[in-house]
Amino acid sequence: MADYREKARRAADQVSRILFGKEKEIQEMLLAMLADGHILLEDIPGVGKTTLALAFSRTLGLDYRRVQFTPDVMPSDLTGFSIYRREREAFVYQPGSVFCNLLLADELNRTSPKTQSALLEVMEERRVTVEGVTRDVPRPFLVIATQNPFGAAGTQLLPEAQLDRFLISLSLGYPDFESELTMAKEIDGTNHIDSLQPVITREELLEMQRSIHGVYMKEEVYRYLVALVAATRTQPSLERGASPRATIALVKLSKAAAWYQGRNFVTPNDVADQFPYVISHRLIPKAAVRLEQTAREALLREVLRSVKKPAVGDGRP
Repeated sequence: MADYREKARRAADQVSRILFGKEKEIQEMLLAMLADGHILLEDIPGVGKTTLALAFSRTLGLDYRRVQFTPDVMPSDLTGFSIYRREREAFVYQPGSVFCNLLLADELNRTSPKTQSALLEVMEERRVTVEGVTRDVPRPFLVIATQNPFGAAGTQLLPEAQLDRFLISLSLGYPDFESELTMAKEIDGTNHIDSLQPVITREELLEMQRSIHGVYMKEEVYRYLVALVAATRTQPSLERGASPRATIALVKLSKAAAWYQGRNFVTPNDVADQFPYVISHRLIPKAAVRLEQTAREALLREVLRSVKKPAVGDGRP
């Protein structure tokens, strides 16, 4: 198992050499993948989202596809469709874009709600139903979706049911000055993505995902985690706080964080560190309230302050 942890760290390091200055965000994305969860990125164009997804697919040995969402993308583009083959005198199913290991759903909030909803079943169930036939997608199956900032031209809000299926949300943002300077100096006409080698195989990633379920969490830590999620439901500025699905997501991500750090038990600090990434996109403000990102961060900090962190020692069983 220590060998698997070392491989996970090497994978994060390799991706960090492609996208400079985003080590923390890259680690969080890797934790979400280890927890078998989907990732939502809210960012302006040009900060490296596509490069990041492609770098992860190469490093983790995953079959990768990218869909650029526009108003004319159809649900069948994702799930697949049947076409009549005259030589076979039969309809033959053509798999859609979701039949891969890592799907980059680029600018998901630019397409129609009908197409957005086509992702719901496959994100949750890892299978699609077309013309009455249910087909499993390859495992692992992970979605990295991007959405443009709210109010950008041609965008519409993702439905709550869609947002709730993402394990985490985060923003890459602009690089700092030194990282952007390093990036500028690295431009030499070569594609550095091509130099990436798989650090982890698909089978190893699946084994890592299974191992994370065995990480131990004390009763007091479970209670702290549930209390944090419940506290979001009593905030006066919110119509609704986080759902029970958020509780499940926070358990998974906290266990992944503990495993990545070389422990077989979860501490309260693991929970507190992962809490903002799991909860931020699940907060539904009241109609009269516009909850900007800075306000969301402040609200989450207040929740973390308001719920007492248990003193459970090192958390060992």
